[in-house]
Amino acid sequence: MIRPLRHLASRPAALSVPAAALAASLLLAGCGGGTAAAPGHGSATSRDPSTAPTRSGTSSLPEVSLRNTPQNLPRKPPQEVPQELPQELPGLGPTTLAEVPSGTRQAVVVTGRDKDSSLSTVVLYERTEDGWRAGESWAAHNARDGWSDHHLAGDLRSPIGVFGLTDAGGLLPDPGSRLPYHRSGAFTVSGTGFEGEPLAGSFDYVVAIDYNREPGTSPLDWTRPMGARRGGGIWVHVDHGGPTHGCVSVSEDHMKELLRALDPDLHPVIVMGDADSLSR
Repeated sequence: MIRPLRHLASRPAALSVPAAALAASLLLAGCGGGTAAAPGHGSATSRDPSTAPTRSGTSSLPEVSLRNTPQNLPRKPPQEVPQELPQELPGLGPTTLAEVPSGTRQAVVVTGRDKDSSLSTVVLYERTEDGWRAGESWAAHNARDGWSDHHLAGDLRSPIGVFGLTDAGGLLPDPGSRLPYHRSGAFTVSGTGFEGEPLAGSFDYVVAIDYNREPGTSPLDWTRPMGARRGGGIWVHVDHGGPTHGCVSVSEDHMKELLRALDPDLHPVIVMGDADSLSR
């Protein structure tokens, strides 16, 4: 289910809930609140390295005079060919594109390998006068059982849709985020993931995804406008090497890069789902 973006609410005063209580609330639902999973239930697999293309052999050429070779002729300086940028976000169909607000100039596109896969890629796009310019493609994880267009708490699927990116935070100091950044000891997680990997450090940096949450508040705020049954606590966070409960995870370096790049003045959104769903 694709949720329309909500207007930013005014930021509240410092949270009155003690950090320990907030940490305990992270055990309720979603990545920001999933209990540590037992190992051996993950579905992620390592990617095969791409094979470099091989070049076919060349036939021998007859001898020619050096004065007739192109190397001996005057050369024109190379001319830069302007890059043609796509006018629409690549890989997105009309239904998905219709959910991207016209004022959005930054879009994090998360493309899942398939509906039931926990592997995905992340690309940050920025709209220019010439079209959408793509950043690097980053390897990522999503929820263990893939994707859902009607996410429910505990279904171990990431929600499909277009959502705002308005708030950030983490256990570590602000690395230069342009989004409001809430540092707290409550961004602490322990235990192991679905493949036995340690979860410690996963919430060192997070960006809250505005799915079933109140924009303009700390990622730790537990307001659920659609009710607790629809889950929440869906974040972009540091990858721990395995599937998530519902979040999207990328490497720590990429998280810091993302935090420094996302600009609230550009009204950033995240477009997320499996490739087939996004192409509709």
